[in-house]
Amino acid sequence: MSAPERIPPRGVTLPDTAAAELLARGELTVRGRIREASNAALFCTVALDGREASCIYKPVAGERPLWDFPDGTLAGREVAAYEVSEATGWGLVPPTVLRDGPYGEGMCQLWIEAQADAELLALVDAEEPEPGWKAIGLADVGGGRTALLVHADDERLRRLAVLDAVINNADRKGGHLLPTPDGRLYAIDHGVTFHVENKLRTLLWGWAGEPLTAEAVEVLEGLRDALGGPLGERLAGLITPAETDATRARVDTLLSAPVHPEPSGEWPAIPWPPV
Repeated sequence: MSAPERIPPRGVTLPDTAAAELLARGELTVRGRIREASNAALFCTVALDGREASCIYKPVAGERPLWDFPDGTLAGREVAAYEVSEATGWGLVPPTVLRDGPYGEGMCQLWIEAQADAELLALVDAEEPEPGWKAIGLADVGGGRTALLVHADDERLRRLAVLDAVINNADRKGGHLLPTPDGRLYAIDHGVTFHVENKLRTLLWGWAGEPLTAEAVEVLEGLRDALGGPLGERLAGLITPAETDATRARVDTLLSAPVHPEPSGEWPAIPWPPV
């Protein structure tokens, strides 16, 4: 028997539909555990019809209880974030499905090989960011010193900032950003999203208060329509009706005042740890 065909990283040659089918129907084999993850995150391979890919499987049974999110709902929120990302056409979230696995139902997401030397975040000893960078805020670097935390003025990050505002991401850390050698950017870890209350907490505040791009406005208009149709139907099995309504309301708010959101002051604006 010949060895399975190894599927390349997403964004190279594998269409989303093929990746999603592989993740949903393939044989899932656990290879190890990501110990840094706050919830159970298992590194796996998935194989189907001679094709094989690496993936992350997060079983619902391995989710830690949170005070502000209902138990057992994080996997569904991860899949919902993928569905919304796909509806934007930006493809910012790797293919993600909800399926049964060795430890019960859970989220299964295609593994993305990130470019190790990509610079999207930095600490600088300055009061203002240099051209090509956006200020996030001051960070304590020890010894009574502070440095300016900045992120790249990158259109991929700007799109992600819009997506995070739509899905109400409460935990956009630097380690969740996965740039790839082919120029794509993917974002992971969307378990704490879609809450009905404003919980946006992110490192991508560099555009706060600035007008949305014309592209973003067009995408949001498409999302508004999709949420009243096929996208809304897909979300119905992943998040609650109230959370879907809140998502529509966030889209409407962004379109009525088309600027990037600013920190509310009612919730910590930056996640901890930031990376």
